[in-house]
Amino acid sequence: MKLLCDEMLKGLCRWLRAAGYDAEQASEGENDRNLLAQARTSGRVLVTRDRKLQEHRGAAGTLCLLTCNGVDACALELTEKLGIDWLHRPFSRCLICNIPLQPLPRDAGDSVPADVCNQPLLCCPECKRIYWKGSHVRRMQEKLQGWATSGCKQEILPMDEKTVPGT
Repeated sequence: MKLLCDEMLKGLCRWLRAAGYDAEQASEGENDRNLLAQARTSGRVLVTRDRKLQEHRGAAGTLCLLTCNGVDACALELTEKLGIDWLHRPFSRCLICNIPLQPLPRDAGDSVPADVCNQPLLCCPECKRIYWKGSHVRRMQEKLQGWATSGCKQEILPMDEKTVPGT
Protein backbone atom coordinates (compact mmCIF):
# COMPACT_ATOMS: atom_id res chain seq x y z
CA MET A 1 0.00 0.00 0.00
CA LYS A 2 1.31 3.41 -1.00
CA LEU A 3 0.29 6.45 1.01
CA LEU A 4 0.38 10.24 0.71
CA CYS A 5 0.11 12.15 3.98
CA ASP A 6 -1.00 15.76 3.95
CA GLU A 7 1.05 18.40 5.72
CA MET A 8 -0.91 18.01 8.99
CA LEU A 9 0.35 14.44 9.36
CA LYS A 10 4.14 14.78 9.13
CA GLY A 11 4.73 12.81 12.31
CA LEU A 12 2.43 10.00 11.24
CA CYS A 13 4.16 9.90 7.85
CA ARG A 14 7.54 9.29 9.51
CA TRP A 15 6.06 6.49 11.60
CA LEU A 16 4.56 4.88 8.50
CA ARG A 17 8.02 4.97 6.93
CA ALA A 18 9.48 3.49 10.12
CA ALA A 19 6.98 0.64 9.75
CA GLY A 20 8.19 0.10 6.17
CA TYR A 21 5.38 1.72 4.18
CA ASP A 22 5.94 3.80 1.07
CA ALA A 23 4.60 7.04 2.55
CA GLU A 24 5.13 10.33 0.75
CA GLN A 25 4.76 13.67 2.52
CA ALA A 26 2.75 16.32 0.69
CA SER A 27 4.41 19.65 0.04
CA GLU A 28 3.46 22.46 2.39
CA GLY A 29 0.65 24.63 1.15
CA GLU A 30 -0.38 22.22 -1.62
CA ASN A 31 -3.97 22.85 -2.66
CA ASP A 32 -6.64 20.18 -2.27
CA ARG A 33 -7.13 19.46 -5.97
CA ASN A 34 -3.42 18.94 -6.49
CA LEU A 35 -3.21 16.62 -3.47
CA LEU A 36 -6.03 14.46 -4.79
CA ALA A 37 -4.55 14.45 -8.29
CA GLN A 38 -1.13 13.51 -6.92
CA ALA A 39 -2.64 10.63 -4.94
CA ARG A 40 -4.61 9.35 -7.97
CA THR A 41 -1.75 9.55 -10.47
CA SER A 42 0.76 7.90 -8.11
CA GLY A 43 -1.67 5.21 -6.94
CA ARG A 44 -1.58 6.39 -3.34
CA VAL A 45 -4.19 6.73 -0.63
CA LEU A 46 -4.31 10.32 0.62
CA VAL A 47 -4.31 10.30 4.42
CA THR A 48 -5.69 13.51 5.91
CA ARG A 49 -7.59 15.06 8.78
CA ASP A 50 -9.00 17.79 6.49
CA ARG A 51 -12.74 17.13 6.23
CA LYS A 52 -13.13 19.50 3.29
CA LEU A 53 -11.11 17.16 1.09
CA GLN A 54 -13.88 14.56 1.13
CA GLU A 55 -16.20 17.07 -0.57
CA HIS A 56 -14.09 17.10 -3.75
CA ARG A 57 -15.22 15.13 -6.74
CA GLY A 58 -12.94 12.14 -7.11
CA ALA A 59 -12.08 11.93 -3.41
CA ALA A 60 -13.97 8.65 -2.97
CA GLY A 61 -11.60 5.72 -3.11
CA THR A 62 -8.57 8.02 -2.91
CA LEU A 63 -8.99 9.47 0.56
CA CYS A 64 -8.64 8.15 4.10
CA LEU A 65 -10.08 10.74 6.48
CA LEU A 66 -8.82 10.52 10.06
CA THR A 67 -10.95 12.03 12.81
CA CYS A 68 -8.48 11.78 15.71
CA ASN A 69 -5.88 14.04 17.25
CA GLY A 70 -2.36 12.90 18.07
CA VAL A 71 -0.06 10.39 16.45
CA ASP A 72 -1.06 7.48 18.71
CA ALA A 73 -4.78 7.90 18.09
CA CYS A 74 -4.25 8.47 14.36
CA ALA A 75 -2.08 5.34 14.14
CA LEU A 76 -4.80 3.24 15.72
CA GLU A 77 -7.48 4.77 13.51
CA LEU A 78 -5.34 4.10 10.44
CA THR A 79 -5.00 0.48 11.53
CA GLU A 80 -8.77 0.24 11.75
CA LYS A 81 -9.49 1.96 8.44
CA LEU A 82 -6.67 0.66 6.21
CA GLY A 83 -5.44 -2.43 8.05
CA ILE A 84 -1.98 -0.94 8.60
CA ASP A 85 0.46 -3.51 9.98
CA TRP A 86 2.90 -1.52 12.10
CA LEU A 87 5.39 -4.39 11.88
CA HIS A 88 5.17 -4.56 8.06
CA ARG A 89 8.89 -4.08 7.30
CA PRO A 90 10.27 -2.05 10.21
CA PHE A 91 13.22 0.24 9.55
CA SER A 92 13.53 -0.65 5.87
CA ARG A 93 12.96 2.87 4.46
CA CYS A 94 14.70 6.20 4.96
CA LEU A 95 12.68 8.30 7.39
CA ILE A 96 13.65 11.43 5.44
CA CYS A 97 13.59 10.41 1.75
CA ASN A 98 11.19 7.43 1.85
CA ILE A 99 13.68 5.40 -0.25
CA PRO A 100 14.30 1.71 0.60
CA LEU A 101 17.51 1.37 2.60
CA GLN A 102 20.49 -0.62 1.34
CA PRO A 103 23.25 -2.40 3.27
CA LEU A 104 26.28 -0.21 3.78
CA PRO A 105 29.59 -1.89 2.95
CA ARG A 106 31.75 -2.41 6.06
CA ASP A 107 34.54 -0.24 4.65
CA ALA A 108 32.16 2.68 4.05
CA GLY A 109 31.21 3.11 7.70
CA ASP A 110 33.94 5.60 8.60
CA SER A 111 31.38 8.26 9.58
CA VAL A 112 29.66 6.18 12.28
CA PRO A 113 30.54 5.89 15.95
CA ALA A 114 33.13 3.20 16.71
CA ASP A 115 30.76 1.29 19.01
CA VAL A 116 28.35 0.52 16.13
CA CYS A 117 30.89 -0.51 13.49
CA ASN A 118 30.42 -4.22 14.29
CA GLN A 119 26.70 -4.26 13.57
CA PRO A 120 24.86 -4.18 10.25
CA LEU A 121 24.61 -0.66 8.84
CA LEU A 122 22.05 0.59 6.35
CA CYS A 123 22.27 3.61 4.09
CA CYS A 124 19.82 5.70 2.10
CA PRO A 125 21.02 5.75 -1.50
CA GLU A 126 19.44 9.20 -1.96
CA CYS A 127 20.50 11.31 1.05
CA LYS A 128 23.38 9.04 2.19
CA ARG A 129 22.05 9.01 5.77
CA ILE A 130 23.40 5.99 7.69
CA TYR A 131 21.16 3.93 9.97
CA TRP A 132 22.05 1.47 12.75
CA LYS A 133 20.26 -0.12 15.67
CA GLY A 134 20.81 2.35 18.48
CA SER A 135 18.69 2.85 21.59
CA HIS A 136 16.27 5.02 19.60
CA VAL A 137 15.45 2.00 17.41
CA ARG A 138 14.48 -0.04 20.48
CA ARG A 139 12.16 2.73 21.65
CA MET A 140 10.64 3.09 18.17
CA GLN A 141 10.23 -0.69 17.88
CA GLU A 142 8.36 -0.71 21.19
CA LYS A 143 5.98 1.97 19.91
CA LEU A 144 5.37 0.09 16.64
CA GLN A 145 4.85 -3.13 18.60
CA GLY A 146 2.40 -1.35 20.88
CA TRP A 147 0.34 -0.10 17.95
CA ALA A 148 0.46 -3.55 16.34
CA THR A 149 -0.76 -5.34 19.45
CA SER A 150 -3.29 -2.67 20.46
CA GLY A 151 -5.02 -2.80 17.12
CA CYS A 152 -8.45 -1.30 17.49
CA LYS A 153 -8.93 -2.36 21.09
CA GLN A 154 -8.19 1.15 22.35
CA GLU A 155 -10.92 3.72 22.24
CA ILE A 156 -10.37 6.20 19.43
CA LEU A 157 -11.59 9.62 20.44
CA PRO A 158 -12.72 11.92 17.62
CA MET A 159 -11.33 15.42 17.29
CA ASP A 160 -13.18 18.25 18.90
CA GLU A 161 -14.91 20.33 16.21
CA LYS A 162 -12.97 23.39 17.38
CA THR A 163 -9.63 21.71 16.56
CA VAL A 164 -10.43 20.95 12.93
CA PRO A 165 -8.50 23.32 10.67
CA GLY A 166 -10.67 25.56 8.55
CA THR A 167 -13.83 25.21 10.66
